[in-house]
Amino acid sequence: MLNPYENFLGSRDAQDILAETPSKLGAFFTQLGPAGIEKSIAPGKWCAREIFSHLADCEITFGYRLRQTLAEENHVIQPFDQAKWAATYAAYDGPSALAAFSSVRRWNIALIRSAKAEEYAKTVTHPERGTMTFQTIVETMAGHDMNHLRQLEAIAAKVAGA
Repeated sequence: MLNPYENFLGSRDAQDILAETPSKLGAFFTQLGPAGIEKSIAPGKWCAREIFSHLADCEITFGYRLRQTLAEENHVIQPFDQAKWAATYAAYDGPSALAAFSSVRRWNIALIRSAKAEEYAKTVTHPERGTMTFQTIVETMAGHDMNHLRQLEAIAAKVAGA
């Protein structure tokens, strides 16, 4: 099955992207400031704070999926509706979302780097995407990062031009 985020990686190494993302998010957070973090690229789209919150939620979810892939045989991943999860994002502040993401990301990178070569081929099933491997999850995480970093870049450009 095709990884929906594969095209975001280009020739870049997924683990390099994962390691760089927290500092890139921190730079966007600083650049946008308290007012800019509440801006979005278009009406009806998530603002930067909501993107940070989404990334924190997803990092927790990806970490769980990585651990289940390594620990269980033939595991079936539980999908989630990101729009329903986003309904709670008004309760979260940007600094907390960034801190949660960054902390869990460090923990997940430690796990990813500690995995044995053969563990990267372990499979799980995603009900909507089919069979995936540990490696596919790592690549999905990196592509997901790239997608949202591009959105934050667009928001930062809009804020700078305002």
